[in-house]
This record gives sequence, C-alpha cells and structure tokens, in this order.
Amino acid sequence: MRRRLFTYCCILFGASLQGMSMSLFLFPHSIPSGGAAGIAILMNHWFHLSLGFSLWIANIVFLFFAIRYFGYTWTIKTILSVATTSTIVNILTMHIPHIHVHLLLDLIAGSVFFGIGVGILIRAGASSGGMVIPALMIASYKNWSPGKVMMGINLFIFLLTALVIDYKIVIFAIICQFFSTNIIDYIYELKIQRLSFLSANWRKR
Repeated sequence: MRRRLFTYCCILFGASLQGMSMSLFLFPHSIPSGGAAGIAILMNHWFHLSLGFSLWIANIVFLFFAIRYFGYTWTIKTILSVATTSTIVNILTMHIPHIHVHLLLDLIAGSVFFGIGVGILIRAGASSGGMVIPALMIASYKNWSPGKVMMGINLFIFLLTALVIDYKIVIFAIICQFFSTNIIDYIYELKIQRLSFLSANWRKR
C-alpha cells in the first residue's frame, strides 16, 4: 500500500514539474517541449483554445492506443499524469504572470524541469502522454532508449510549429529535447536499490 501511494505521489510530482516547465519557461516563448505540446501550441495559435485544454485534445487519440498496448493500469496512471499537467498549465498560465529573465535561461530551466518530470513519470510506470506513448511502444519493441526515440518522433511536430509560428522555434525545441531526453534517459537508467520497485514497467496489465 505504501509503495502504491509513493508511486502515485511520484506521478503527481513528475506531472507537476512537467506542467510548471511548460507554463513558466517554455510556452511563453512558444517552445514545444514535445510533440503533444507542439500540437497544443498550434491549436492555441489557430483556434485560440487554452493550452491546458489543447493538451487534453492532443493526448486523447494516443490514450486509446495506450489502453490496447499497455493495459488499463498504465493508461490510468498516464491519464492522471495528463490531467495533472493540464491543470497545472491552466492554473499557472491564467494566474501567474511570466517573469521574463532570458530566453536561454528559460529554455535551459524548462528543459531540465521537463526532463526530470518525465523521467520520474516513466520510472513510476506512467508517461506524460502525447508522443511519449508511441515512443515507449517503439522503445519497448526495439529495446532502444525512450528519450532518443521521443526526440526523433517530435522533430516533425517541431518543424510544423516552426513553419507556422517562427522558424527559430525548431532550433530552441531541438535544444530543449537534447537536454530533456538525456535527463530522461539518465533517470530511466538510474538504479536506486531502496526504490527498486519504482522502475518502468510498460507491459500490459
């Protein structure tokens, strides 16, 4: 029971870090942290939908695939993750003004917090949703690192976002992915003896 409670606390913490990195550091510069975030930015740009609601829409299709491939337990954890992230993004973007420090500092801070957040989610047996779902499917099938697969999948979304909003975005997005995916892979491969139960398990259950 304690292990399960600790696991869900990790999911809430990781999702909150992810939402904070998006709303405070990346979204104010229209920098997508990943494919789903890129789609959310595009939907906000085209249809003026809130970023939190756009994240939900971007994740719905992939969650249907998750139920079939990963099972209900993993999908429920991911839905909790997406709900927490979307709520944090909505609250912070609506009620906390963005204090602009410097683009590169925001980019690095956002990448680090995002990488830590997603890494914790994967270790807790969940995901941040979006393109992480097909990335984990490919990673588990090919035995590749999830961070690198995620970066490859997200490149197309980054290019589209750059064409629609600003070409510089693709450069910033790639830098963000470079930092965050390396952090994700580090946390994913980190061995903590006392927390051995907190390891990524994507098998259908």
